[in-house]
Amino acid sequence: MRAPIGDFEHAAPAPDRLDDLVGPVADALRGWRGSVPAERIVYVETDPRWADTAVFVEHYGRDLLDTSANCVVVAGRRGQETRLAACLVPSTARVDVNGVVRRRLDARKASFAAADVATGETGMEYGGITPIGLPAGWPLLVDPAVVDLPYVLVGSGWRRGKLLVPGKALAELPGAEVVDGLGV
Repeated sequence: MRAPIGDFEHAAPAPDRLDDLVGPVADALRGWRGSVPAERIVYVETDPRWADTAVFVEHYGRDLLDTSANCVVVAGRRGQETRLAACLVPSTARVDVNGVVRRRLDARKASFAAADVATGETGMEYGGITPIGLPAGWPLLVDPAVVDLPYVLVGSGWRRGKLLVPGKALAELPGAEVVDGLGV
């Protein structure tokens, strides 16, 4: 199979590569219910040495800079309560944590979650967190620019692989909410 974007040597429908995915991501694909068939989600093998965006696009295709998104975990706090959420924005943008996200989480203070919290709560590897397979009940805030793309490159749960997901499918994930102004 040829990947719909990028220049990857190995690509396959993600449901055919469940053994290469972390448990929560594989489980999410097994129970997939979106209008976009799970078979349209593509798993591509990548080298973890090239996981950082600038190096990644040099190796796998410059077109990926405009078609990739970062999924980050944010912690919003109000009093003793902490709420975790995931945010998905184009890789060329940054998450408006202290504005849009803080207000959306009804928090007094919001910040990126510590790496050990993000990995411990998601069951995914830092640098590979993906919006597919997030913990039940988490809000997933999605920038509209991501939804509009035919395919979006996101993490796979590991740093050694990526998923190519139709943008529309990302807006249909559990807890997903398309939020204007999320990425700035």
